[in-house]
Amino acid sequence: MSMTLPHFTDADSFRAFRSASSRWLPIALDIARGHGLDVGAPLVFATGTNLVVGLGDNLILKIFPPLLRAQFVSERASLSQLAGRLHLPIPEIVAEGERDGWPYLIITRLAGTLGSEVWPHLPEDQKERVLRQIGETIASVQRAPLGALAQIEPRWDDFMRRQMQGCKARHTRLGLAPKFLAGLDDLLRDAAQLIPMDAPPVILIGEYIPENFLLASDDGQWSLKGLFDFGDVLAGWRDYDLLGPSAFMAAGRRGRVKSLLEGFGYTKLDFALKRRLMALMLLHRASDLNGHICIEGWQERAADLVELQDLIWPE
Repeated sequence: MSMTLPHFTDADSFRAFRSASSRWLPIALDIARGHGLDVGAPLVFATGTNLVVGLGDNLILKIFPPLLRAQFVSERASLSQLAGRLHLPIPEIVAEGERDGWPYLIITRLAGTLGSEVWPHLPEDQKERVLRQIGETIASVQRAPLGALAQIEPRWDDFMRRQMQGCKARHTRLGLAPKFLAGLDDLLRDAAQLIPMDAPPVILIGEYIPENFLLASDDGQWSLKGLFDFGDVLAGWRDYDLLGPSAFMAAGRRGRVKSLLEGFGYTKLDFALKRRLMALMLLHRASDLNGHICIEGWQERAADLVELQDLIWPE
């Protein structure tokens, strides 16, 4: 077996390689041994974008293919910049390096249960409690100075303009219903006025979703206990980070939406805010309304994008 990481020119080839862990795990363990780490009980994480393996109970090795080097740059800069600045634990960088052109990080492993395992089973009041904590965490991250993340690419104005240009084609390709596509031009026209392009940017994680945070229970009360995965960080307008929890977790429930927004710092949910959030949801780099809006029957319950924004963010 080759102990050299191959070169890939396309994402599909890399994903096939990642799914066959027997092809890369020996190399990962060789990297770990090179740092004097215990490799006795490795745990391969099958989900995610990069090659990720747990080393014992306390460490994780994350290897990034060259075609995703931008994620390595984002993760390393974010963990360094946010270290010691949040009330919530995030991974700490223990070591870093490069193997065959593939950069890697060795980071601490956080305690807690993956949010996606717990969230579906939480009672409503605890879902509201966790969403308030997520809103507070987003605001806390955004209060941190940008540091090296001020130079992260793409720049917000370039990113937004590119997303606006490709928005209609993207959602047509993804099968968004014609009644929603019909309102896109009007929404994009509003977006150009509603979304600040040159306001002071803040750190945007991009994916505050259950797969990227940890929860823990104290006497039956579940709380947010850790945040990880900083590979898609941007610097830009603050509201962008409300989209993940709005789509995947709030589910159009008035109490949940209120908790998230109040935790974040918004006390008033008016038409302009809903319109801006709707626009940003359609412009998000991972936007796919059909796959992401967790409101049962939303395609039938809303006649257009205005009704849809009222459904997702009820007052």
